[in-house]
Amino acid sequence: MKHVDFYLDFISPYSYLAFEQLPKALEGLSYSVAYKPILFGAVLKHHGQLGPAEIPSKREWTYRQVLWLGHVNGIPIEMPASHPYNPLAHLRLALATTSDGSISRYVAETIFREVWRGGEEAADAGRLAALAARLEPRREPGSEAVKAQLKANTDEAIAQNVFGVPAYAVDGRLIWGFDSLAMLRAALQGDPWFDGPQWQGAAERPSLQRTNR
Repeated sequence: MKHVDFYLDFISPYSYLAFEQLPKALEGLSYSVAYKPILFGAVLKHHGQLGPAEIPSKREWTYRQVLWLGHVNGIPIEMPASHPYNPLAHLRLALATTSDGSISRYVAETIFREVWRGGEEAADAGRLAALAARLEPRREPGSEAVKAQLKANTDEAIAQNVFGVPAYAVDGRLIWGFDSLAMLRAALQGDPWFDGPQWQGAAERPSLQRTNR
């Protein structure tokens, strides 16, 4: 049985889509998954990148594409009333339900569906309070221990070269994106391509050096 670390942020519609599609994409395989909430914004800052929603034309395309992907894959999805929003409350609540850095599939599903179904305000205080009552966290979501765990998860992801979500770490390799679930399946099946020259060669290819004139 192979193990997958699934790095996610509830703010990401692609994380939601991948989460919902994962059982179907990996059907028939023997595997285990650790669902690990991370702060996507901190990953972007580390790499000096803007998020999709910070570029107006990309923001529009992202929202259209994720709604299409939900439609074509049979995954219910509605945009929250406001997006992007601050996902810290959801991330901390998720981690407060456990004593380590991974969360149950039930917790991830409950929060993802709270955000990405119904079209309501994801960060509404009343809805957050009701969500916390449903999930019955073991720890205080605002505690220093929970905050430290979120940072530790995010640091771990960055150390594994995660640059976006969803990201899947398996056998020391990183696979990224909703559209790479077929690639993840192949990796779990032990496809020899992953040990061939194309995987490693992609990392070793030199880039064109720019010169100032």
